[in-house]
Formats: sequence, C-alpha cells, structure tokens
Amino acid sequence: MSFRDASAQDLAAIEAMLGRVLQGRCAVVVRRRDGRPVVIENEPHLRDGTPMPTLYWLVDPELHETVSRLESEGGVHRYEELVDADDLARAHDDYRRRREASTLRHDLVAAGGGVGGTRVGVKCLHAHLANFLVGHDDPVGRVVAGEVSVPELVVEDPRA
Repeated sequence: MSFRDASAQDLAAIEAMLGRVLQGRCAVVVRRRDGRPVVIENEPHLRDGTPMPTLYWLVDPELHETVSRLESEGGVHRYEELVDADDLARAHDDYRRRREASTLRHDLVAAGGGVGGTRVGVKCLHAHLANFLVGHDDPVGRVVAGEVSVPELVVEDPRA
C-alpha cells in the first residue's frame, strides 16, 4: 500500500488550522472548492510508532466549530439514538477495515475500533462527519451533515 503525503503547502495550511505541528503523515482527501483542506486521511501510525485511531480527521475550522457546538449540546448521545444500531456497527467495521488496509507498519501495535477509535456507539461527531464527507456510508455522519451547512466539496484519492 502506498500513501501520498500532503504537499508542503497543504501541511502548512493544516498545521495553521490546528495550531500545532502534525505528529504523523497525512493526505488531503476532501477540500473546499477554493482548495482549503476539509478532511485529511492519517497514516494509521504516528512517526514515533504510536497508533493513530482517527483515519479521517475533520480539519476545517468552520465545520469543526459547528460540530463542536452540536457535541456540547449533547449531540453525541442524541445522534446515537437517531441511527440504526446495525448500520452504525457496519460503519465502525468498514472504518476499521479501511484503517487496517491503510496500515504500512504491521510490526507495530495497531489501533482498534471503528470511527473515532470506538467499537460501539458514538464517540466523536467530527470523525463521523469526516468519514461521511469522504464518501463512506456513515449514518451518524449523514445526520450531522444534514444539520450543518456543508459547503461544496471536492473529494480526492490520496493514492492517486
């Protein structure tokens, strides 16, 4: 499996958005029409070998802030109750399989769980929305996307 790193320009933009240096490799997989990164795909291990459970990370500041408000208003539990448990379990299993398929370092301890590193239920609305925006069937991400103002986006293949 190969992994295409984000460009130096994208890394600078992402690190400015996050306010810190990234500890692992990533690729931009969703952008706004103007080119700004929205979602990154992380390599499943940080540079020091630490497992990284978050495969898709919502880095767009506006969407992140909006989703944070939803979470602070009890959104995690509310959204968990709105979706079918079997559909949510499938989303977790699919996410885990994609992270395993993206793993380059099989000699290291790997992260477990599904979306946001959890095995059941909902842990992080940001991770579910990121998973949905990449184009995966995520029932929580779909509901969150329906409640926030998602701009027109471009999805990219990090392996192209």
